[in-house]
Amino acid sequence: MDWFAAPEYWLAREVCQRLIAALYVIAFVAAARQFRALIGEHGMLPVPRHLARAGFRRSPSLFHWRYSDRLFAGVSWTGALLSAALVAGAGDLLPLGAAIALWLLLWALYLSIVNVGQTWYAFGWESLLLEAGFLAAFLGNDDVAPPVLGMWLLRWLLFRVEFGAGLIKWRGDACWRKLTCLYYHHETQPMPGPLSWFFHHLPRPLHRVEAAANHAVQLVVPFGLFLPQPGATVAALLITVTQLWLVLSGNFAWLNWLTIALALSAVDTTRLSALPAPPSFGDQPLWYQGLLAALTALVLVLSWWPVRNLISPRQRMNYSFNRLHLVNAYGAFGSVNRIRYEIVVEGTTEFPPDRHTRWHPYGFKGKPGELRRMPRQFAPYHLRLDWLMWFAAISPDYARPWFAPFVARLLVNDPDTLRLLRHNPFPDRPPACVRARLYRYRFTHPRQLRSDGAWWERTPVREYLPPVTIEDLAHLAPRHRRGRQ
Repeated sequence: MDWFAAPEYWLAREVCQRLIAALYVIAFVAAARQFRALIGEHGMLPVPRHLARAGFRRSPSLFHWRYSDRLFAGVSWTGALLSAALVAGAGDLLPLGAAIALWLLLWALYLSIVNVGQTWYAFGWESLLLEAGFLAAFLGNDDVAPPVLGMWLLRWLLFRVEFGAGLIKWRGDACWRKLTCLYYHHETQPMPGPLSWFFHHLPRPLHRVEAAANHAVQLVVPFGLFLPQPGATVAALLITVTQLWLVLSGNFAWLNWLTIALALSAVDTTRLSALPAPPSFGDQPLWYQGLLAALTALVLVLSWWPVRNLISPRQRMNYSFNRLHLVNAYGAFGSVNRIRYEIVVEGTTEFPPDRHTRWHPYGFKGKPGELRRMPRQFAPYHLRLDWLMWFAAISPDYARPWFAPFVARLLVNDPDTLRLLRHNPFPDRPPACVRARLYRYRFTHPRQLRSDGAWWERTPVREYLPPVTIEDLAHLAPRHRRGRQ
């Protein structure tokens, strides 16, 4: 059946699959480098404790069979290596069935991590990577032409990502309808990037243009993905340009790059004569066509829940309707903070502390802290602790399960936790006390940046955590390090 094949999308498939595989590399490497302090056996939210209260049906994961930090590290690094192999083209060297199996193995490995990651993995882009990776598995390799059904399923995913994000904004904060949200967003977003200060100081009329353009691209343009070519290509490129704007203005892990990968899958490159001609593909096997038909039927059935969510006035943002993270609901920034709060964590070797005590701040890699430190670009890498510190500043209740364990690990100089930080002011011995204070942070004005090099200014708000010692939090410290000084 010739209509199953879409050879004109051969380059779109190549780019999309390679980008998704590259993002899998980053996701697995981030998991390997951060898990011990976050969810390891001695982490803030240990996986074994989570597995004890969550059955396999609630959180499908190979770690229900067995968990150890060594196994988790093995899964993460294996996933990174296999993903890198796909980036390098290994999928095209394998038989079609083996290539599909390799992609599904990556999906299963990362699903096993996400489903035990708890709060640290409660981000919409985790589900998006899983859903995109699952669909990428069925796009085939150089043995066959890109499948029509598979390419359309990617467009349906992209439509839900963009249209869901547009609706959640339009229904949410009134500033989106007034076109004023970007007066605040660049300053108050979770992790500003190196250009965020400059975006924040754009003229306000341009901020209104930004907001209006966002509505157009997220609420109108996605319907263009289902137009005949070149309409779908135009829509995809408009989405790509918007996502690149977001890449420049902030740090949103791999969300923007994954959306770009999905958008590029809809681009028809046959009109670009400078590109090489598509390779000669073999016929699609009947079993492959049947598999794609079954996949399409599955996605259509599972789409009932996200479609109902899209039309609901109580739309959920970034929600998975099944534990396999397939056919999810997406969205971002339904509300925008007007004020930026930051938690500054400090320690001292003096005990007992008094009003003359000298406190020394811990330095985080991505979140704002030092006033003269320019925000850094980390995306598409994901700094999970820095992101959750942003949520903790907004809602102490949200941080209650993990913030005190975090502080307890600082009090014993836990090396796994300190590796998540940029600067430890106590390299020789642990602090006697640790405290946390809440500040309001603002971007400085251009004159102040020129005069003293400060990107931020801050004012104290209140005490977030009073001074505590290891005796206060000994029950939360890693067992293998309790009592060590």
